[in-house]
Amino acid sequence: MTNFRDAVTHITGADQSARAAAREHCDNLIKPLGSLGHLEDMAVQLAGITGQTLNRLDRCTTVVLAADNGVVAEGVAAVDPAFTRLQAINMTRGICGISVLSAAFGADVLVVDIGIATPTEWPAIRDCNVRRGTANMAHGPAMSRDEAERAIQSGFEVACEVYGAGTDILGTGEMGIGNTSTSAAVVIALTGCQPESAVGRGAGLTDQAWKHKVSVVSQAIAVNSPDPSDPIDVLAKVGGLDIAGLAGCYLAAAYLRKPIIIDGVISAAAALIAYRLCPASVDFMFASHISEEPAYLVIATELGLKPFLDLRMRLGEGSGCPLALQILRAACAMMSDMGTFADISFDTSVLVDNREG
Repeated sequence: MTNFRDAVTHITGADQSARAAAREHCDNLIKPLGSLGHLEDMAVQLAGITGQTLNRLDRCTTVVLAADNGVVAEGVAAVDPAFTRLQAINMTRGICGISVLSAAFGADVLVVDIGIATPTEWPAIRDCNVRRGTANMAHGPAMSRDEAERAIQSGFEVACEVYGAGTDILGTGEMGIGNTSTSAAVVIALTGCQPESAVGRGAGLTDQAWKHKVSVVSQAIAVNSPDPSDPIDVLAKVGGLDIAGLAGCYLAAAYLRKPIIIDGVISAAAALIAYRLCPASVDFMFASHISEEPAYLVIATELGLKPFLDLRMRLGEGSGCPLALQILRAACAMMSDMGTFADISFDTSVLVDNREG
């Protein structure tokens, strides 16, 4: 299996000639120029990823990486950490948000134990455990650098395997109590934003509990002094195993020239790690929805991505991915099934280009 570091050296950005051909095809469909808005942009981005003007997204798999976070010992979460393992199992039983939304749209879900604290011993969960949860980042590094790299590699390998089995597009999900704290810490460390603008309420915190969470995340940054120029140092010191694994998924997508969907703030933090490791990887990412967690907009701004949806969602799990999949499928249908002006012998000289820019 290719090492993610070797893969990064072979990643190139979007195919610009394919993008240009797709844009020309969009402009020749029987509609006013640009009238299908961001659907056209999505189709052009897909072409730049695959090198083909016409694309299909028949099979989608959301990879859910589950891991525990030692920082929960500081009282930053509203839910018992044992819920990580329980909910990972429930996902395979088909009763969680990601499960039912995926089933509704014919998408698959693969649950991976990359760092659950208690052995799952559940056959439907893939065992890629790097360590039994991270250490408490409020008092020292969450994990070693080697463990962070192993988690990235595990995510990279899982994504390569899933794509190799026939998946056209990957969704990115996670399960881990306390991971809104680690994702906020990662974003603060990488961007230098203020803790108050990155730390959210997670599964639900009172004002007082939120202020405590801000204090704990700030303490973790102060104690560990993560290097913003070194994404793996940031991961090791204040990140999570789920974030590391998802970063590997994004790198795999870029390496294989496949599309991949960002869900909420945790998977977006992983996308930011992947982007800092390999800026070209952002060309392969689609942002599904605007998370209610405040760090999300900080990340989206840096990545230059426009989320499709604003549904006030903050569940995580990858729940935005099957919804975004349907919109991407619509973009594919537009490209493949709409007629062109040439088909109807229409004189395009009367068209006026009213698109912005």
